[in-house]
Amino acid sequence: MKLNILLKEIENCRKEMVNLASKYSLSHGEVIETSKKLDKLLNEYSKKSRS
Repeated sequence: MKLNILLKEIENCRKEMVNLASKYSLSHGEVIETSKKLDKLLNEYSKKSRS
């Protein structure tokens, strides 16, 4: 996956997490799952940007 596409996915996921967190509590399942998805995307970005 190209870095610019990955960055867009990271930003979209971050916005989704913030939106969900404003509707629910930070410990809500959907917020946690979105946070995990964001973590994976950030880790992937970190690995690819070092190569």
